[in-house]
Amino acid sequence: IGLIIIAQNMQNLSDDWNTPIKTVSFVISGVGMGRLLSYLLTGYLADRLSRKLFIYIGMGCYLIFALGMVTTPPIYVAYGCAILAGIANASLDAGTYTTLVEINNGNGWSTVFLKAFMSLGEFILPLFIAFLASSGAWYGWSFLFMAALIVINAVLLIPVKFPNIHYEKKDVAKKENTRSWRKNIATVALALYGYTSMAFMIWYTQWVTLFTKTDLGFSVTNAQFVISLYSVGSITGVMVLFLLLKRDMRELPLILTLNIIATLALGTILSSNDIFVIDIASFIFGFSAAGGVMQLGLVMMTEMFPKGKGTMTGIFYTTGSIASFTIPVVTGYMADSGINSIMGLDAAIALAGFIVACIIYVRYNSVMKNRKAA
Repeated sequence: IGLIIIAQNMQNLSDDWNTPIKTVSFVISGVGMGRLLSYLLTGYLADRLSRKLFIYIGMGCYLIFALGMVTTPPIYVAYGCAILAGIANASLDAGTYTTLVEINNGNGWSTVFLKAFMSLGEFILPLFIAFLASSGAWYGWSFLFMAALIVINAVLLIPVKFPNIHYEKKDVAKKENTRSWRKNIATVALALYGYTSMAFMIWYTQWVTLFTKTDLGFSVTNAQFVISLYSVGSITGVMVLFLLLKRDMRELPLILTLNIIATLALGTILSSNDIFVIDIASFIFGFSAAGGVMQLGLVMMTEMFPKGKGTMTGIFYTTGSIASFTIPVVTGYMADSGINSIMGLDAAIALAGFIVACIIYVRYNSVMKNRKAA
């Protein structure tokens, strides 16, 4: 909810602030700025302090964001609230992903399961906003709904005990050259994948509703339903991925296959104007692009560097936060050229992500085989 609530309320916020939509898009970039400023620090400190502390920091920042955005603040204050949302996201990632990996012996299925609840929020929010719009209610109730969930979650978390932080002592064979060119290429490729996998998801969730309304002539309800189907696909993808990983399916072939499917699904959305086809394609895009495939990249990166999960999480999501910051800025500048061109560039990003996934497939596989052989 925290990552898409501004995007889903772009028109309402534009009217409320008496500013053009591209200004709201620039405010959204503050989320990426907050993530960019905080991911490395929160990841590093989460390895050394308390995972639970950073989850509470994240919830506190999100609470300020949710309440602050509905007070009709000046643009610079709204941008500050967006930065806090980015810090909140970074803090929650540093506390949750690392904890789930630690309590499940490094297995990736638990981080994918977390994605299911993220997708649930993405599914509920657009429907709730559509309900508010159809009933003539104030859009700010969606932000207050978010605030209420945070307070409830904060209370429920109080008695939960977290595992003690400890550095893994997993032996890595002496023959492995940790600075090998294979490992360096795999690391860079995974970091780039953090960018591309986040970029085309943000791009899609921010603009597909307006694209279907303005360019394809969908009604408000049908346009909101497209993004909801994306979220249903995301939830379905999470559950399928969860089952596959529980059955010891490896992350490597999954990351390549899902990127192929996502690229084809996005191409279908851009080349069709049939409601039924776009609905199905949106479901498939959510299944493949937002069903936990980004988390697969994170698991692979922490597997290469087992002694600093929080730090690696910070690095991986720092590149994702660069996407969160740059994409709204770029698309804001492109807004006057037409939403169709904006969505076309999203397809180019998806294709770039597929190319990066191919590089990961080759080099990561080589690194892990080399480690096992050593």
